[in-house]
Amino acid sequence: MQPRSHINQDMTSQRPHDIIARAAASDKIRILFVCLGNICRSPAAQGVMQQIIDSRGLTEKYLLDSCGFYGGHAGELPDKRMRVHAARRGYKLDHRSRTIRTWDFESFDIIVAMDDRNFQDLMEIAPSAEDQRKIVRMIDFQRHHPCQDCVPDPYYGGAEGFELVLDLLEDACSGMIDEIEGNRT
Repeated sequence: MQPRSHINQDMTSQRPHDIIARAAASDKIRILFVCLGNICRSPAAQGVMQQIIDSRGLTEKYLLDSCGFYGGHAGELPDKRMRVHAARRGYKLDHRSRTIRTWDFESFDIIVAMDDRNFQDLMEIAPSAEDQRKIVRMIDFQRHHPCQDCVPDPYYGGAEGFELVLDLLEDACSGMIDEIEGNRT
């Protein structure tokens, strides 16, 4: 693990478009979504992105997964409230929570942080500068929510928080897949 002082500060301002362009060159793009507990935001991002990919006939071109930093929910389904709100929009969230592993940096082309804390924590544990270059923020791909600077954790809030997360994820996942596929042509 790299101490925070050794994190390449240019990485935090690196344009996510460079990361997407590099990943788009792959035949199969592997994307990992990361949040704190892997029970709300990251499994919802995985579910939203999977549905977008499937609806566009791109299923064979992508591999998706999600994880978190906190291991207290390991093996659990996503939070019931998130599953209920997601189901109302047609998403099935059946991922089982897991923590991030060092080899995830080798296994995935794009690693997507839900907020700035997740981003910084990922930068700290990335095994190399090359692995740091795989890390992006989910919110950098949103197009219709200019006042949002992250995908907020809805865990301690009410229904409106879960709905906001889904709104942001639908926007950002569509933006990300549009950018990836735009770089493939």
